[in-house]
Amino acid sequence: MPAGSILVADDDSAIRTVLNQALSRAGYEVRSTGNAATLWRWVSQGEGDLVITDVVMPDENAFDLLPRIKKLRPELPVVVMSAQNTFMTAIRASERGAYEYLPKPFDLKELISIVGRALSEPKERPRAPAKAEELDSIPLVGRSPAMQEIYRLLARLMQTDLTVMISGESGTGKELVARALHDYGKRRNGPFVAINMAAIPRELIESELFGHEKGAFTGANARSAGRFEQAEGGTLFLDEIGDMPMEAQTRLLRVLQQGEYTTVGGRTPIKTDVRIIAATNKDLRILIQQGLFREDLYFRLNVVPLRLPPLRERIEDVPDLIRHFFATVEREGLPPKQLDQGALERMKRHRWPGNVRELENLARRLAALYPQETITEAVIEAELAQPATLSATREAAEETLVASVERHLSAYFSSFDNGLPPPGLYHRILREVEYPLLSAALAATRGNQIRAADLLGVNRNTLRKKIRDLDIQVFRTSG
Repeated sequence: MPAGSILVADDDSAIRTVLNQALSRAGYEVRSTGNAATLWRWVSQGEGDLVITDVVMPDENAFDLLPRIKKLRPELPVVVMSAQNTFMTAIRASERGAYEYLPKPFDLKELISIVGRALSEPKERPRAPAKAEELDSIPLVGRSPAMQEIYRLLARLMQTDLTVMISGESGTGKELVARALHDYGKRRNGPFVAINMAAIPRELIESELFGHEKGAFTGANARSAGRFEQAEGGTLFLDEIGDMPMEAQTRLLRVLQQGEYTTVGGRTPIKTDVRIIAATNKDLRILIQQGLFREDLYFRLNVVPLRLPPLRERIEDVPDLIRHFFATVEREGLPPKQLDQGALERMKRHRWPGNVRELENLARRLAALYPQETITEAVIEAELAQPATLSATREAAEETLVASVERHLSAYFSSFDNGLPPPGLYHRILREVEYPLLSAALAATRGNQIRAADLLGVNRNTLRKKIRDLDIQVFRTSG
């Protein structure tokens, strides 16, 4: 007996043939058509155990057909295919009740796996279709395979309250993804509140997160609501979670475990209904090994890990991104711009250390500073030359810093028998290393605290506090 009956709808006869052959070899009974009317007739007659349909068909869009299919046969899984590989395509497919969204071109093995999973899983109650109104802006841009995987994952997460951990280099768009999860999810009518752990003094983070009572500490002249209270019923985005101090980590763990918290200086537990999305540009597993991040908190936050690729890993998205940014700045009142082919090719060869943020800043400079509408390769070469020089300077500074720290570490460890300190001296070693590390970073950057903080990967305020606490003398040199 066939493993199930599959209805295929696509106006491309070659795709219908490929799907027919692949599904038949997998043991399924297949019927295929090139139009939506025939597909609807088969579905309304009770045929098929699963539908595979393209979005764009000659007589009707699949997104218009999907709600009718789900209303008539809510248990029938529908797999949507599309060559319009955008974030909104994945969202529309999910909101209209599609079981899965597949960008074209797709992998046949993956399709067969999806079909098998859909037919073997117990039927779930269908989700409510999307509201008629659509948000105007497309929050994420890119058609690369890496971005398609992110779109599909986001589409699955939209109607859940699962905690998400977004990782990625600076400038990859972590807050943009967090906002998309909120704006297109079931908490869209609630507040979206963001807090950057690296931008707040460590001693104030608990008060910022949980609020404080009047008189809780010096200067607390009135009760203040924390970010959890502000985000009630919505989403709380914890950016740069790796910079959260241990005391605040312990309190956050209690919130995730028990769904309640207390304000600083307060005694009464407060129930909270907030979805947590965290983000980091650091490897939290290394921080755990260093004793700087709680392992139990990591597992609570890392329910759904989502890695954003750097722009150099999806360089094929550069044309779409630059057009998107040019359109954005044009709506803001700047003159229209476009790239010639040479300029576009030069941009594809760039490594983009600042990721999408660097590309957006370049688009704004091009629109504001250059009078010509068509940007040439020579202009792009000149614009990208300066960051390359800065990158080389940074690499040299890093090499100087590493060499200096290695010398200090070698001298420190050689003072112990067998080159190893006795147990329990982690914090002492940290203190011994921290002073020369920060001093070397400041020396390598000629006393520039902004560049030194960037080199070390810490917040500028954190570096300033360390300089003050450790009484490090900062000498600025010319040149």
